[in-house]
Amino acid sequence: MPKRIFVLNGHPADNSLNHALADSYAKAARAAGHDVRLTHLHDLSFDMDYEFAGYKKSKPLEPALETVMSDLEWCEHFVLATPMWWGSLPAKLKGLFDRALLPGRAFDTRVPPGSMPKPMLGGRTGRVLLTSDSPKWFLSLMYRGAMLHQLRGQILKFIGIKPAKISYFAGASHPKPGQPEKWLRQAGTLGGQAA
Repeated sequence: MPKRIFVLNGHPADNSLNHALADSYAKAARAAGHDVRLTHLHDLSFDMDYEFAGYKKSKPLEPALETVMSDLEWCEHFVLATPMWWGSLPAKLKGLFDRALLPGRAFDTRVPPGSMPKPMLGGRTGRVLLTSDSPKWFLSLMYRGAMLHQLRGQILKFIGIKPAKISYFAGASHPKPGQPEKWLRQAGTLGGQAA
C-alpha cells in the first residue's frame, strides 16, 4: 500500500553524501508508487535561534519552517538523512528542530504536573540515514550511542515518530572504493520498501 513519505536531507551543504542518500531513497520510493516530498536543508531560509527561555514566547515560523511542519503532519513515514558532527546534529538542523518542533504542534505540555508532554505526531514511523566518520562500535563504546538515543528518543519518539530505525554509514569522509555506491543502493532499497 502506498505511503506518504517526507524525506528531509539535514546536511546544510548543497552537495553532500546525505543529499545523495536522500535523493536515492526518494527516487526509489517514488518508483515504488509512494507519495514523496523531499526537502534539502540547504534550500531552507530561517532564523536558527529560538532566542527565548521557555515556551511562553515564540517567533512566528518562517514559510520554510511552516512547510516542514506541514510535511511532517502530512506524512506517514519520516526519513531524515543527516551527518554526525561533533557527536550531534549540524547546527542548522538542530536550529530547525528548536524552532519548528513546538508545543501545541509537535507535543502537548498540558499534562498533569510531573508528567511527560504528550506527542502530537503519533502514528508515524521513521528512518534515519546517519553518516559518520566514527564506526558504530566506537560510538557505542566511547559515547554509549548518545546521538542515536538523542535522535530516536529525545527527538523523534518525543513527538510521536516511532519506531525510528537508524541506518548507519561509517567512514563517510574517506570511504573505501565502491562504498558510497553501496550506501546509495542501500538507501534505494529502503526507499523502495518505504522502510
